[in-house]
Amino acid sequence: MSGVQKITVSVDENDTRLDRWIKRRFAGLGQSQIEKALRKGDLRVDGKRCKSNFRLLTGMQVRLPPFSVNKPKRPAGPELDDKDRRFVKSLVIYDDKQVLVLNKPAGLAVQGGTGTTRHIDGMLSAFDDGEYLPKLVHRLDRDTSGLLILGRTPAATAALAKAFKSRSAKKTYLAIVLGNPRPEQGVIKGYMKKGEGLKG
Repeated sequence: MSGVQKITVSVDENDTRLDRWIKRRFAGLGQSQIEKALRKGDLRVDGKRCKSNFRLLTGMQVRLPPFSVNKPKRPAGPELDDKDRRFVKSLVIYDDKQVLVLNKPAGLAVQGGTGTTRHIDGMLSAFDDGEYLPKLVHRLDRDTSGLLILGRTPAATAALAKAFKSRSAKKTYLAIVLGNPRPEQGVIKGYMKKGEGLKG
């Protein structure tokens, strides 16, 4: 048990639902406990009553009543050998407190699947800071090389995922072709034929 706490919403936590914000930051709080505290008025935002689906904004102050609010220990990512750790870190072309960008090579899967044991998602523990493991917000095919963007915080992950889902994020693909296409510019419309992929 702990006393009343007042916590200010950080930039990374902007636009997060109140109940998710609490569950993400603190262990031992079930949804029923949150709802009960809200009904009693013990749990408030900027001194006002609100509902569990209330969206928090940066700078708001959340008043938490005296119940179990111990910060959970997030499960660690899978163990990596030194070779894969060095490899995935060599792919980094940009990294800050919000976004991580990797230059994914062709032939490497983004996520695991049947018969796929080595993939980017399985190497992300190399970036484990003990707070938040970077999260994928989009995919690239195994045989496609290119930039892979990951969220470094819950807020950044949500914002990036929304941008890709709404197609407001612009993606550009480059292809190597044989010969000189005529005309040099234009639009090709047709079906893509699935190839056998890269070998070796």
